[in-house]
Amino acid sequence: MVQFVPGAAAKTLPTMFDLPSENPEDPGLPDEYHLRQLPILHQTCRPPVCSPEQVFTAGDLHVYYDPEHLNWYKRPDWFVVVGVPKLYRQQYLRQSYVVWDEGVAPLMVIEFLSPGTEAEDLGKTQREPGTPPTKWQVYEQILQIPYYAVFDSETSQLRGFQLQAGSYQEVTISGQGWWIEPLQLGLGVWQGRCDGAERTWLRWYDQQGRWIPTQEELTEQERMQKEQAQQRAEQAQQRAEQLAAYLRSLGIDPDDIAP
Repeated sequence: MVQFVPGAAAKTLPTMFDLPSENPEDPGLPDEYHLRQLPILHQTCRPPVCSPEQVFTAGDLHVYYDPEHLNWYKRPDWFVVVGVPKLYRQQYLRQSYVVWDEGVAPLMVIEFLSPGTEAEDLGKTQREPGTPPTKWQVYEQILQIPYYAVFDSETSQLRGFQLQAGSYQEVTISGQGWWIEPLQLGLGVWQGRCDGAERTWLRWYDQQGRWIPTQEELTEQERMQKEQAQQRAEQAQQRAEQLAAYLRSLGIDPDDIAP
């Protein structure tokens, strides 16, 4: 399990500013699907149980977990942390997520399966002596992340694993998706159009089963509401003009009628 270092000792450890944030030789670099999927997860993960300023989500960001091995990290496809500021030290965009510096491990991690990473994502790889722990070992044993999901974008299969008694147990996902109690949100597979692409995507839904809207959908809703308000105003104006014309046909000046 990761050890958080309190007090003065923590000040001597490297922070986000001291650790590299990129390594182009790593497998599983983002493809077009990743780039379109991540904003949906970011924008729809809005837990009603906490302030938006205390929720941090990220994708393809280095997560450093061992202060004794500064070149060891994992880079989840997507993760969410609850209880840390959205901005690092209330002012910086994060270059990486340094667990011993932040003091809070992710609540949930999501990996998108690909041929090059599937074995490690599903805990099927073994650690060689003297090498860093596997992704599964880090999530399950070191960081002890409570919720872990893997998604196969080709088959649209969502699988979930929950930490129970120190090890991951696969959960049965039925109905709309997987309800994550601490977030008071559910993670489900949605069929729809995103940025011009029609397919299945992961996104979050609320307790009533309603999909949390993306920014694009919110903008569209606002546009439609404005158009509807304008139409109602125009219709009201037309009715007023018709009434005025009718009164004039009766020899009544509508301007003489007291409001």
